[in-house]
Amino acid sequence: MVQPWNEYQPSPEWLLQCLTALVVLGVSISAGVSHRNHSLKSFLEDCGVKATRIKRAASEVERKAFHICGLLVPTIHLLLLEAGVSNRTCAHICWVITITGWIADLSRLYIPAVARNWPGRSILREAEHKQLTGGCYFSLGCTLSIALSPPSVAMVSIIFLVLGDMSAAIIGVSFGGETVSLKLGRSGKKSMEGSVAMFLVCFVSGCIIFSGVELREYFVFVGALVATLVELLEPLNLNDNLTIPLTSTIAMQWGLARVRSCASPSTLLNARQLFSSFLGPFF
Repeated sequence: MVQPWNEYQPSPEWLLQCLTALVVLGVSISAGVSHRNHSLKSFLEDCGVKATRIKRAASEVERKAFHICGLLVPTIHLLLLEAGVSNRTCAHICWVITITGWIADLSRLYIPAVARNWPGRSILREAEHKQLTGGCYFSLGCTLSIALSPPSVAMVSIIFLVLGDMSAAIIGVSFGGETVSLKLGRSGKKSMEGSVAMFLVCFVSGCIIFSGVELREYFVFVGALVATLVELLEPLNLNDNLTIPLTSTIAMQWGLARVRSCASPSTLLNARQLFSSFLGPFF
């Protein structure tokens, strides 16, 4: 495991400001979506979504808006660290929550009485009535990220999952196939538009959070690219709530290690010039 290096980590104050802003924005959007369905459809129409797609796009926005609450995980993690709780203890707390959640969900699957009285039964997807919910995999993915990486990297990988996956789904449903007709993914149901949206959201959000870190664009680029490819290709047919945070946190740690291994001033300057020639519009 790569140990956190102070010179390559954003300040706790900046992390807290970013996470607080994201949570406030996310909760506001979720509340607005929940109470203004007609306005949402009008908004989607104004954004250029075709009439035949508006109903499905609105449904996807409503479903994904609830997932924004996942941003509370990195926020609470940071608040615990700021309160003096060690990252190791935070990981232990996550494991307790994850194991408890898995036991409860397995009970729902195999104990009829639990299934009949399951509090969230009405919001389960059709497939989730016979398999583990996405929440179980989300909890496991977040726990592994927190346990295996520096706090800031784990937080960004969770943001990749929450915001990136949401962007891919909403843009894909709303505009997928209109610009590029190529069908992607295992079942051919994913689009280039959705994947590009996810990469951009992950890359930009990662660069903002690591804005005070030298050469942030390198390891953020690697993490965002891996997260996007994992969401698109679904390796081993595993739930992406598990694979996106886990693989992106490993990818960013690899990128951080590469940056640290060649961090002489002249090397950094030449590397930045080369990278900027490809991605100059973003900086």
